[in-house]
Amino acid sequence: LIVAHMGGGVSVGAHKRGRVVDVNNALDGEGPFSPERAGTVPVGDLIKLCYSNKYTEKEIYSKIIGKGGYVAYLNTNDARDVLKLVEEGNEEAKLYLNAFIYQIAKAVGANAAVLEGKVDSIILTGGIAYSDVVVEGLKNKIGWISNVTVYPGEDELLALAEGALRVLNGEEEAKEY
Repeated sequence: LIVAHMGGGVSVGAHKRGRVVDVNNALDGEGPFSPERAGTVPVGDLIKLCYSNKYTEKEIYSKIIGKGGYVAYLNTNDARDVLKLVEEGNEEAKLYLNAFIYQIAKAVGANAAVLEGKVDSIILTGGIAYSDVVVEGLKNKIGWISNVTVYPGEDELLALAEGALRVLNGEEEAKEY
């Protein structure tokens, strides 16, 4: 499976036989940009920024996480705001929305290579998966790899809690990775 979670950050991971075998570090801003994260940035430019004496470490970190992505481009961390701007004909918002879809599709393609083309399904999750515009844009770019299934919403904490309860109740054995 390839799972793309689209929330405040975007993670795209390759899952093989129930194990995550590759995933970007979305927590630290790696991978596709997102509503609040810059995504993978050109390393040379980042080094120059770090040594420019214009910003503290904390300020640079906030440019990557918290004030990156849509926040930096359009002053919002809400993808619904971006979609509304696009509906209203805002060409800049359309450019960033298309770039968002492009970067996620590119990460899915990279993970398809990790799985050597043996992809049973691509799964889209997270709050942004409620957007038909984003989902259809992604399907157009990645649907040739495998079927695309959508589970919109932010259910990861519930899933973790339910998994822990199954282990604690003896219904399932804890797995070591």
